[in-house]
Amino acid sequence: MGSVIAVVSKKGENATETAVIMLKTLEHERDETFGMASPSIVRIEKSVEALENRQVDSPVIIGHAFSRILNSDKPQPKKLEDATLVVEGRFYRPTAKTFDRRIQLRPETLAETLIHATEGDFTFVVAKAERIIAGRDVVGTRPLYYGENSDLAALSSERKALWKVGIEETHSFPPGHLALIDRHGFKFKLGRTLAVSEPRQMTMETAAKKLQSLLQQSLKERLSGLKEVAVAFSGGLDSSIIAFLAKKTSVDAQLIHVSLEKQCETDHAKGVAEELELPIHVYTYDEADVENVVKKVVWLIEEPDPVKTSIAIPIYWTAEKTAEINLKVLLAGQGADEFFGGYKRYVDDYLQHGREKAQEAILNDIAEMHETNFERDFKICNYHNIELRLPFATYGMAKFATALPLEFKIERSKETLRKLVLRRAAQNMGLRRSVVDKPKKAIQYTTGVAAALQKLAKKRGLSLREYLQKMFQETFKDDGA
Repeated sequence: MGSVIAVVSKKGENATETAVIMLKTLEHERDETFGMASPSIVRIEKSVEALENRQVDSPVIIGHAFSRILNSDKPQPKKLEDATLVVEGRFYRPTAKTFDRRIQLRPETLAETLIHATEGDFTFVVAKAERIIAGRDVVGTRPLYYGENSDLAALSSERKALWKVGIEETHSFPPGHLALIDRHGFKFKLGRTLAVSEPRQMTMETAAKKLQSLLQQSLKERLSGLKEVAVAFSGGLDSSIIAFLAKKTSVDAQLIHVSLEKQCETDHAKGVAEELELPIHVYTYDEADVENVVKKVVWLIEEPDPVKTSIAIPIYWTAEKTAEINLKVLLAGQGADEFFGGYKRYVDDYLQHGREKAQEAILNDIAEMHETNFERDFKICNYHNIELRLPFATYGMAKFATALPLEFKIERSKETLRKLVLRRAAQNMGLRRSVVDKPKKAIQYTTGVAAALQKLAKKRGLSLREYLQKMFQETFKDDGA
């Protein structure tokens, strides 16, 4: 785990100083080593400061801030035959060793070969003579941003590293794409996207069985080699399915539930955990705890968005507590709402504008979920040195979900429970009715965080957006930016 950077000097100047600034901006206290490489030289040190004195003297530089999750994890960059490489993430199919071998043979054709053929959560950068080759997995689970100005073209796991070196306009690297970066800027090439599948004729029962099989395969891949794992647990449909399937493996699953005090969902989560016969760690907070963490959270997610912040705070607490009980990997249910119609606005669109509008809204959310949800959550977990793994967020799941009839997700009724096929799968697995039939409620409301943020803003005579904008601006001041 860690953060990746890459920079090309458009003027052909030594980019070492720029790379060091970017790495310093991404530095967290849990980082173990920092690496920097030209196309031919690799430097790895225990501090960024030590790298400053080890110039690589190149206009093309990649770098990595490293913190260990698994014993097999190694500091980066890696030296290839005629290039250097940083990979941030995991490969489930094929293995990382296979990826390294193939990337060395044909790095420029990765879009057609590796990205298309690889199942995993990853970003990568390769430093070659006078250029960088970069890519991102097809779902876009791991964050990667890019931007350029008159002097530089650069990439980073976080926007703040780009801002720090004078790149004000940043963009999310398109999932499933390859980029070639040189002194002329960025050139993108498509590898594989979450293309829309044609609806297929099937019964609800057939779809539910297929969905269960896909989830079992995804859990098997994401738990391979682990002895223990944490599950972000609300007691709702998505987290209960993940917990149930994790228990079916040989991995020791620990449930993590966070909430403000006196929220009714906490008792429900405890009851589901008891039914699943899984240990649950419950942590409750108050309004003061929200106030204490909000500035840190908006800095980590890199935007003062009210919805994202109210979701990010419970995720921050979950990752923090996962680290405190010495677990390294956290499973969560992100992606299920987009794939299977979990949001109420889909039903509103169906009722008001018809099937086509509802289907369009779902597909748009699938296309944007890497920016809406995944990047936010991975950056928070990375800060705590927790590796987030998302069993729903796979290419196979996307291909399956987009081919489902809309009626397998929602009904044209105000009373529809939504995510209908997922509920049928949960029923078939044997989950209790209180989980299968539980209405979808957003985490920012069930935890009480959204209401707490509104109160904090109101005390200052500000709207919530104004309050968060103020917190965001103060983080820049504190950071010296």
